[in-house]
Amino acid sequence: MNVLPFRFALVVCALTAARAVEPLKEQPRPLARFETNAGQMLPDIRVTDMDGRAASLRTMAAGHKSLVVAFMSPTCPLSAKLLPTLAAVEAEFAATGAAFLYVDPTASDSPEAIRGAVKQHGLKGAVVHDKDLAIASALKAGSTTEVFVMDAAATLIYRGAVDDQYGLGYAHDAPRNEWLRDALRAVAGGQRPRIAATTAPGCVIALPETKAPVISAVTWHGRVSRIMQANCQECHRTGGIAPFPLETMEDAVSHAGMIKKAITKGIMPPWFAAPQEGVAHSPFSNDRSLTAADKADLLAWLDGGRAAGDPGLTPLPRQWPDAEWAIGKPDAIYQLPRTVDIQATGKMRYVNLQVSTGLTEDRWVQSIEVLPTAPGQVHHVLIFAMQPDKDGRLKVRDPNNFFAAYVPGSNLMQYPAGYAKRLAKGTVLHFQLHYTPTGIATTDRTRLGVVFAKEPPLHEVHVAAAGNHLIRIPAGEENHQEKGVLPVMFNAQILAFMPHMHVRGKSFRYDLVMPDNTRRLLLDVPRYDFNWQILYRLAEPIMAPLGSRIEATAVFDNSTNNPANPDPTKTVRWGEQTDDEMLLGYIEYVNPAEKPVLAATTTTEPLRLTGKSLGILGKRLDKDGDGRVSKDEAGTTFSKLHAQLDTNADGYVTADESRAALRRQSEKGGS
Repeated sequence: MNVLPFRFALVVCALTAARAVEPLKEQPRPLARFETNAGQMLPDIRVTDMDGRAASLRTMAAGHKSLVVAFMSPTCPLSAKLLPTLAAVEAEFAATGAAFLYVDPTASDSPEAIRGAVKQHGLKGAVVHDKDLAIASALKAGSTTEVFVMDAAATLIYRGAVDDQYGLGYAHDAPRNEWLRDALRAVAGGQRPRIAATTAPGCVIALPETKAPVISAVTWHGRVSRIMQANCQECHRTGGIAPFPLETMEDAVSHAGMIKKAITKGIMPPWFAAPQEGVAHSPFSNDRSLTAADKADLLAWLDGGRAAGDPGLTPLPRQWPDAEWAIGKPDAIYQLPRTVDIQATGKMRYVNLQVSTGLTEDRWVQSIEVLPTAPGQVHHVLIFAMQPDKDGRLKVRDPNNFFAAYVPGSNLMQYPAGYAKRLAKGTVLHFQLHYTPTGIATTDRTRLGVVFAKEPPLHEVHVAAAGNHLIRIPAGEENHQEKGVLPVMFNAQILAFMPHMHVRGKSFRYDLVMPDNTRRLLLDVPRYDFNWQILYRLAEPIMAPLGSRIEATAVFDNSTNNPANPDPTKTVRWGEQTDDEMLLGYIEYVNPAEKPVLAATTTTEPLRLTGKSLGILGKRLDKDGDGRVSKDEAGTTFSKLHAQLDTNADGYVTADESRAALRRQSEKGGS
């Protein structure tokens, strides 16, 4: 077992698909866009409502800012619970140009029951009894609680649950996520919602075994333009950070060769997590993978005649926020203390600068955004929130202080209600910036914007890292493996992962090893790319119990076959610069049991062991520097752990006792 810089951390609960017993309760969960038809043009279905009026979905959508197709059934208990909410949403958004169409796919529901439910709840939209499941089949609807939101050009903007107040086997006093309202607000403002699709627990619609209608031929206007909108234009647009836009057919044709190469090699869209065997849905809410159909149709269009198609099928153009900050007006902005000169050519070493927050009290942070002023030259930015020790010194290289990051296409973090990061009083922000010269000399003065939470969160978001400062990569080795281990010393919930290596990094994976030594894959990145410091955010937290451990396994290519290798004759060790290497498996997590409190004396940062020989327990807690941690230094936050590790009951935890604790855990885990 390698000697590593360990840390006691929180982390919690296996993926649903891997549980031995199927849970009785089910709540909506966000889906990756590629798992659904979100972003595509919906088929032009003919419908006849219960009053005999005939129309088509496309015609209905064209006459409104948005059209909501809401599946419902008065005989489905969960659907019945949601009808008051649907009525309230319909009334709330009528003034924004939203229209509603209610579809009952249950053939056995009586017209009287349907009309009675409509009247009871005051539903105003047209109602269709979809006895033959024509509408449900065309939309590929899954349940009687699912809603579909399309814009005026019949592009599917959102599909999924109304909200999460009700699910299978549970009910809340109020919803925690209001996805339908979020989608309608986005469409009203000419935007796209943050979540494009979710599951919708309810009464399952058993669709007939027939082919769904063909949406359109593979043409620019009917198909390819929507693929570009959904997958490319976040970066490839006028004013975007990509080198060229992909907003028009001319743009796509002009760059057809590069698009084909990037799609074929899996370079674009930038997403490098491998699908997990036996897992029905992508566990990541920000999964950017192309659907198989999107990839096939795009390549067919590029290789074929690149037909324009019917201009009448053109989607509405994407509108991007005019505001400078995507998170809204920040409550605080922290800018680099000086302008950084970026050279025109060559390679630049990391730039490290510090900014004092000037905070006189702890604050909860809900949203974080990093904005370079030279986005074309900024490769990535890592920001650490550091606090001075009693002598005013800052610990720069502590990964547990990781606060924010920037990589092209991913520059913000917005935590859901109930979650927030702590920004402690007196914090100094350490900016580590990596610039890539592009042939033109320029300057940068990157900023960090934060929005503070309006109220204390239910959960404080922490960061830990499974790392290894003792890596040694022999010269010429093409597949050299190193590991980092993060012991789990109490229950917690994992929210996200961000693997970090440098240019010799080849692959990276996280595994959760349970107390019984069974192993569960958390994230596999078989093709690591230093150019994309991607944060892999989970749609649902993963639970890791006390006594388990997280292993980060990295493979490095230090051979001549690695074109990015600066020197294959060099034995490589840990270091800050690109020519050196790192093994850091960042993990974002919360402790469901802790009650977040803003107080400098009650930090909830997990107790940790550091140093080349495993160091002294809780080095940060050793305030008097005597090489041991007293009861007073551990405080109430770590009193139980202190008592557990103080095996000779003398009131102090020493280096020997901390090493013994790790040795016992290693033996128990079988490592």
